[in-house]
Amino acid sequence: MASTYGNDLRLEEIGDGEQSGTWGATTNTNLELIAEALSFGTEAITTNADTHTTTIADGATDPGRSLYLKYTGTLDSTCTITIGPNTVSKTWYIENGTSGSQSIIISQGSGANVTIPTGQTKVVYSDGAGSGAAMAEIGTLGVTNINVSTAATVGTLDTSGAVNLNLVTDSTSSTSGALIVDGGVGIAKKLFVGTDLDVDGTTNLDVVDIDGAVDMATTLAVGGVVTANAGVVVDNFTLDGTTLALSSGDMTLDGAADIILDAAGDEVIFKDGSTNVGHVSMDSDNLTIKSLVSDKDIILQGNDGGSGITALTLDMSAAGAAAFNSSITSGGAAVKVAGKETIFVPAVAMYPSTTNPCAGPEQVETTALRPDLKVLDFAADADDFAQFAIAMPKSWNEGTVTFQPFWTVTGTNTGTVAWQLAGVAITSDESINTAFGTQVATTALAFSGTSNDLMVSTESGAVTIAGSPAANDMCFFQINRDTSADDQTGNARLLGIKLFFTTDAANDA
Repeated sequence: MASTYGNDLRLEEIGDGEQSGTWGATTNTNLELIAEALSFGTEAITTNADTHTTTIADGATDPGRSLYLKYTGTLDSTCTITIGPNTVSKTWYIENGTSGSQSIIISQGSGANVTIPTGQTKVVYSDGAGSGAAMAEIGTLGVTNINVSTAATVGTLDTSGAVNLNLVTDSTSSTSGALIVDGGVGIAKKLFVGTDLDVDGTTNLDVVDIDGAVDMATTLAVGGVVTANAGVVVDNFTLDGTTLALSSGDMTLDGAADIILDAAGDEVIFKDGSTNVGHVSMDSDNLTIKSLVSDKDIILQGNDGGSGITALTLDMSAAGAAAFNSSITSGGAAVKVAGKETIFVPAVAMYPSTTNPCAGPEQVETTALRPDLKVLDFAADADDFAQFAIAMPKSWNEGTVTFQPFWTVTGTNTGTVAWQLAGVAITSDESINTAFGTQVATTALAFSGTSNDLMVSTESGAVTIAGSPAANDMCFFQINRDTSADDQTGNARLLGIKLFFTTDAANDA
């Protein structure tokens, strides 16, 4: 069987019996390509191209395989980059390092794409679903502290609980405890200050420039209404000599979006027309934001001098633990999260069924002082059965499972072998005398023809566990050789199975 390249890194998988005397060189190449998959690579886009294709080469070095991939070149319009093959499922850090201030669009198939503006880097992953493949960004990321040296942009914010933004500066700095903005504050909707606004640490507004129209060189005292040429109307706005405050009523921006001080004077309400957008309150330690709708952003911007925001703390205690909706890496390595898990069940942990039993268990010697085999033998002329039981982890989601048999044959017949698995879940104080669920078979796999070769069948389809699976259940399984679906004339010797299941919790606490 010839080599194949069907894996996500396009590594050469040597066919059975192939490359005698040269497999070492192929293996070394594969190891180098694995290292490349953790490296930095660059790829140039043809000048002003609207489309570009990055195809990870089969068994050869290619920048598209790199974990961190930087695109260069000059663009005069948005360029769509298609990464192939469309069956590859992989994670990248992709940087738009092109010139020309144009975005790049990362695509794989007809599914969703990811847009990366010039100068930005995003963590993306592909689902490898073929012609309908999609690209997506990393999901929700929960952290304790973020150190920001220049600017931090916070997108959609879930404020179902309390969110505290603690702004920390160098304790030796004269501006310790202050938020320094070097160049300006951009507010897409409305700004609400719950207590006082101190400008430049003085009683004056030294310079305030609104859309190039209002320039206040010293102090601004307003008793009524101020209208800027950008259509900004400020109602009931006073400067009391030390602070800038709303005394009552509301502040209207562009005639639509309002900022309202509540009656108690301890909270600011954001409105969009007649609809409340969010609420902000402040005390001596925290700025608390709550009820902020999902399509509004908070942008925190530091300065280039290094004395701006150095840490951002998100206190999620009121909302519970932060959720991760996608893969996360730490130092280039994937962080373990709830998802697909495996348990290997060796044949020695199984027992022949009372009715239509298989043979064994038996210990078989290959060659003296080489691996001995603990096997169950399944005959070729009838369906033989064996059983085993597992107390499933509490973190199991009580859903379907799949399995992958490991087996061999003593002999040279190259006929196929197929296996079936069925299961039933039993809860405490429930009768064990319950029927198994529907049997699910693996695809029949042909034996190599070399006696005692290890054979690993492909993973089965979903096996539905009978009963009503619940946390801490004991699950009983029954495995058999499906002789109606195979043609191996010798005994199939089962070494064990790998059982796949899905968790919905990080541990069994």
